[in-house]
Order: sequence, then C-alpha cells, then structure tokens
Amino acid sequence: MHIITKQKSTRHNGMTLLELTVVIFVLLSLISILFVGARGWKRGSDRATCVMNIRQAQLCLRSHQNVNGLSQGTTINMFTDILGPDSYLSVPTCPAGGNYNYIAYIPAQGELAMWCSLAATQEHEPALFGDW
Repeated sequence: MHIITKQKSTRHNGMTLLELTVVIFVLLSLISILFVGARGWKRGSDRATCVMNIRQAQLCLRSHQNVNGLSQGTTINMFTDILGPDSYLSVPTCPAGGNYNYIAYIPAQGELAMWCSLAATQEHEPALFGDW
C-alpha cells in the first residue's frame, strides 16, 4: 500500500522584491519608448505644418499674380499684398518656433516666396517645389 502524503507549500501569495523591480523596470522602459515616439511624431508634425504654410503662401502669391496680371520680378510687399487680415492669407507662424523670411518680388517658377529659418537644420522646406 502506498501512502500519499500531502506537502504543504511554504510559498506566500504576492510578489518578491526582485519581481516587483523587474516589472517597474519594464514599465519605465515602455514609457520612455512612448515619449521618444511622441517627440518624433511632434517634430514630423511641425515639419509638415511648416511645409504646408510655405505651400499655402506660394499658392496665394500665384493667385495674386494671376488676378492682377503681374509678371515675374514685379515688386510686391508680402505683408500688404498677400498676408494679413484682409488679404489672401493670415500671417503664418512656424509651429517649431522658426521665423519666416519673405521675398519682395514675384518669383520665378521653382523659387520659393517664403522660407523658414529652420529649413537647414530641421528640414522645414518642401522637398520638391520646382513646379510651384
């Protein structure tokens, strides 16, 4: 005859200090990855908004040129002719804190009428604008 004995388990319910430390480490790692991703998303969003501001100003300039029959090289004032409350477009601001620079004439096709001071460092410039 076999005697079956039941052994009592001495393990208590709950987590050890080592297990708790590992869980906290994993959670902190996931949170840091989230912040890195969010920062990258914000930079990309700022860049896209800046490029769209430049594109919109370019389109407004071309509209002004066509409506008034202006030729390339004609002197203009971007702040009175194109930008402002009663003009084609309100004055844009770069979401990343850059400053916009403007030209004072009707540009040739493929030349930007406005550019951002962050264009060289953070790519706040359209990739292809030859047909603008």
